[in-house]
Amino acid sequence: MALSVPGYSPSFKKPPETLRLRRKRVRSLGTALPPGERSEPAPRRAALAAGLSLRPFPVAVGRGGGSPATAGRNPFARLDNRPRATTEPPDGSPPGQQEAPSPILDSNQENDLLWEEKFPERTAITELLQTSHVSFSESDTPSSESTELPVDWSIKTRLLFTSSQPFTWADHLKAQEEAQGIIQHCRATEVTLPQSIQSLIYWLHPAFPWLSLFPRIGADRKMAGKTSPWSNDETLQHILMNDWSVSFTSLYNLLKTKLCPYFYVCTYQLTILFRAVGLAGNDVITALMSPTTRGLREAMKNEGIEFSMPLIKENGHEKKKISGTSLEHGEEQAISDEDEEESFSWLEEMGVQDKIKKPDILSIKLRKEKHEVQMDHRPESVVLVKGTNTLTLLNFLINCKSLIATSGPQAGLPPTLLSPVAFRGATMQMLKARNVNVKTQALSGYKDQFSLEITGPIMPHCLHSMTMLLRSSQSGSFSAGLYTHEPTVVFNICPPMDKVLDKETIHEELANCGLHPKTLDQLSQTPVLGKSSLRNVEMSDYIYNWRS
Repeated sequence: MALSVPGYSPSFKKPPETLRLRRKRVRSLGTALPPGERSEPAPRRAALAAGLSLRPFPVAVGRGGGSPATAGRNPFARLDNRPRATTEPPDGSPPGQQEAPSPILDSNQENDLLWEEKFPERTAITELLQTSHVSFSESDTPSSESTELPVDWSIKTRLLFTSSQPFTWADHLKAQEEAQGIIQHCRATEVTLPQSIQSLIYWLHPAFPWLSLFPRIGADRKMAGKTSPWSNDETLQHILMNDWSVSFTSLYNLLKTKLCPYFYVCTYQLTILFRAVGLAGNDVITALMSPTTRGLREAMKNEGIEFSMPLIKENGHEKKKISGTSLEHGEEQAISDEDEEESFSWLEEMGVQDKIKKPDILSIKLRKEKHEVQMDHRPESVVLVKGTNTLTLLNFLINCKSLIATSGPQAGLPPTLLSPVAFRGATMQMLKARNVNVKTQALSGYKDQFSLEITGPIMPHCLHSMTMLLRSSQSGSFSAGLYTHEPTVVFNICPPMDKVLDKETIHEELANCGLHPKTLDQLSQTPVLGKSSLRNVEMSDYIYNWRS
């Protein structure tokens, strides 16, 4: 039996009457009720009360005072086809009642995704334009305004600079300027602006034009399929390793004589940073290794290398130096027995020592070493070697077979040596710079936005040199996005220092290391970033703002 409802026609034989009532009801309620409290039309309300299923229809918006937030938007009003953000609702309703954003992408967002898939090399510029305007209050580690950046010992893989002024000096370099820049770099003489060539030069060993030898950690996919004649040739591997040992020794001798400020050793599993006396606030040569494993640390102890782990604490006290020759095996066994007796002395006091099974020595040792195994391949496993132990570390690394992969695309390939100065067997390389101009939306229309992208192994001295260059060429106004090689972030920790050298002594001793005096002054600062690195830098009126 059909249910009769006044004013409702299930067969839709008389739609004009129903539509007229609905239109009249909405128009009368538009001026009396707020938009969020409008009721359904009388015929529709009666049908819903009777349990009939009706097709939903959108709320009519027109002359009755509908909310502009829900009104139909002209897709051609703005070229970006996105609604403008408002600080408060136009209809006066609280923020909690605002319409939730739709999960469906608009046409422009879909086009952006397709554009990123077709042109992945250009997405970096889009990312920079989005991140350069992020408020520094949202950063993980905001900083106060400063005229200098903190020292960052991590290696960057890409820099993206943006400015309202063009990077004209990076478009085309004259042959004379390029030659002069290379000569000044090789002679380690003080350079004059523009110093773009000197800022982009670095030295590498080994060097193969068809292989990218940085980064080495996680590079198997990029190296897969590349020609590697040494992978199955032991004679060729022996020749490459001997040549690498000569270059490594040459670099350490330059560091020891204060002609090289620092250098990196990059293997397929870990990265090592050697720093000269005076850098990072240390009065001796230091070496940081990360990430490490328990097996590597045990091998270092067996070779008599004293090292410390700055990020590991035991019993509330910082872990001191560990020496492989400080304790004999018998003394270590005696100490472990004493610890075991002390740990179970409370059982004897209670008189239940015979009823409880004591764990054996092996179980106790495995339990004590469990935390050491858990931190393997993590930043907390960073190892610090200081003073004359760095020379022992040099010999250990030359003879350590585990530094070279035995299988995979990197099999038989020696570690990569990166240095800011020339050394024996090194090849001069240059970072890749690319200048791109884009248009960004402004209040009055569109304006030109100039960007400079630099890719490659960007070391700390290069980052500081580029910021000094842009400080003058861009009139103290630019922003930058910094992309870090994550395994090297931990190099920004502040290691324990016995003595801090003054700046005059550092400049006098490292005057011939090939770095600009201001760059040397920054690298001699004590690291303050900890286990983080610079991610975004913005300069305005010659004042830096940065976040990590």
